[in-house]
Amino acid sequence: MMILAFEFSSARRSVALAHHTGLVLAEAFESSGDRGTNALWLIEKVLAAANVRRSNIEVLAVGLGPGSYTGIRAAIAIAQGWQLARGAKLLGIRSTDSMAAGAQTEKLFGRVNFVVDAQRGEFYLSAWDISGLARRELSPLRIVTSAELENRKISGEICAGPDMERPLFPTAAMVAALAQTRPDFVSAETLEPVYLRETGFVKATPGRKIQDSAAFLGI
Repeated sequence: MMILAFEFSSARRSVALAHHTGLVLAEAFESSGDRGTNALWLIEKVLAAANVRRSNIEVLAVGLGPGSYTGIRAAIAIAQGWQLARGAKLLGIRSTDSMAAGAQTEKLFGRVNFVVDAQRGEFYLSAWDISGLARRELSPLRIVTSAELENRKISGEICAGPDMERPLFPTAAMVAALAQTRPDFVSAETLEPVYLRETGFVKATPGRKIQDSAAFLGI
């Protein structure tokens, strides 16, 4: 089984192709200060490096954030269009789950707060217990103030994330690894970003949005 994963929730965006055994066949990154992403270029680069065709992709795994709403929506739109055109299975993975798995790989053990900038002087935060054998979420993801985050730092708690002094980024390779053990596939129209605030915009209808994504991708 071939898994193609997208993780666009941070400034370090990535695409990875992995075999269901856990072997990462190819991986591509880009970093920039703007909100856009060369998503199609990253995808083509990964597929070409592994000499794999689009028709060989059986599972798409998407990092759902929290993080850059624009980047996450782009990843979801691509996955939705791909599923519509080719019938691939689809999974959504929280970016905090990806960071927790990354912390375990980097041997960042103990109580770790995974932090993502939520703008407006606020932060997304989820506390985990990480060890060499397990990782467990201690408190659910929530929005905290900069003052609360600073108090956690002062008290000596580890705070890691894309914009923290202890940098840790969610990656597409880790999204693919987590997808290997997930049987909870979803339909394209149900996939949504992790976003704890109420949105103030009107979304396009699922059918039209997915069709437009498939046409844009040429798949």
